[in-house]
Amino acid sequence: MANAGDELINDVTGLRTVFRKTAADTNGELLEVDWIGKPGWRAGDRHVHPLQEERFEVLSGTLRSSIDGVEATHATGDVVTAPAGSVHTVWNAGGETVHVRVTFRPALRSETVLEILASLANDGKTDRAGNPKDPLLGAVLMQEFQDEIYPAQPPRVVQRILFPLLAAIGKLKGYRADDFSQRSTGASVASSV
Repeated sequence: MANAGDELINDVTGLRTVFRKTAADTNGELLEVDWIGKPGWRAGDRHVHPLQEERFEVLSGTLRSSIDGVEATHATGDVVTAPAGSVHTVWNAGGETVHVRVTFRPALRSETVLEILASLANDGKTDRAGNPKDPLLGAVLMQEFQDEIYPAQPPRVVQRILFPLLAAIGKLKGYRADDFSQRSTGASVASSV
């Protein structure tokens, strides 16, 4: 479990995450992190947070967003919000590092998702976009964290049929989301900032 001031480095995507306010700090109301992304960084493929609003405040650099198919560029001081249920992603649109304050409201278990993805990346288990290489592992995680996040593709109806099947096979292979969430903190780079 993350604490305010803890930091994650995702060696694959180049993203540095600094926890500012955790679910424990806010009684679950929100999770607030700083994302510091190198040129070329992207917050993964287009995805959905079905129960959460995600707010981005650009502290420095240039951020580009795609929210429900509408793309826009944001500079220092700009704020953009992806409402709960929207298909979205953001990325560094400039040649310098982008620094963004990100708020997930409510917090749910998003800090655990961030920790797991950084841990998997640092263990060499994700592709260049930060997604698990093994689709069975991905399905186990998507099943466990479907209230926090799911991919925009394939269509949700296909995900509702395919992911439980793949997750069941993944569990037979020995994958458990709890295994990754319990070891994620130890595998992440945690330091006081």
